[in-house]
Amino acid sequence: MAKRKLYDENGNEVKGKLKKPFYKKIWFWVLVIVLISIFGSMGGDEETPTPDTTAGVEETQVNETNEGAITEETSEAASSEVESSSSQAEEEDVPAEYKSALNKAESYATMMDMSKKGVHDQLTSEYGEQFSEEAAQYAIDNLEVDWKENALNKAKDYQEQMNMSPEAIRDQLTSDSGEQFTQEEADYAVEHLNE
Repeated sequence: MAKRKLYDENGNEVKGKLKKPFYKKIWFWVLVIVLISIFGSMGGDEETPTPDTTAGVEETQVNETNEGAITEETSEAASSEVESSSSQAEEEDVPAEYKSALNKAESYATMMDMSKKGVHDQLTSEYGEQFSEEAAQYAIDNLEVDWKENALNKAKDYQEQMNMSPEAIRDQLTSDSGEQFTQEEADYAVEHLNE
């Protein structure tokens, strides 16, 4: 292989080594990787905020009032304080894995409108979160989710985005390879689809 000849701006032959640009040198890429690692590890210490237990009670109060139920807010506020303090005492005894499973379950149920079985399967799947069966069951038992409302949200997504018929939506909602809602939840969703 012939050596390349280098010439300066006057056309004179220049003897010497051709220098590589700095970005083609190994020390540059090692430095980049080290800096990315340092900055990447700095951002991972943030804790995700956990929802306050009284927020769920307040939402329930609003929903009940909107549906026409007559409630007394002062007694509910007092009972929510008692529930809050007792749930805090119970939370201290709960293993960290169970709390993590509950947080993940809340995310799946509220952000992705998943079914109860879908959330459970995602928590225990070897390709998903890989929580123990006990932790997943704890999460499911302690979730405060309206599963019928989740089914309705999924049904509306299928109707708007995929133009599916009500029967096709019902089948998709109850399918084991689909959303895995119960028949009752799917029926509710299809009945209220056009509201």
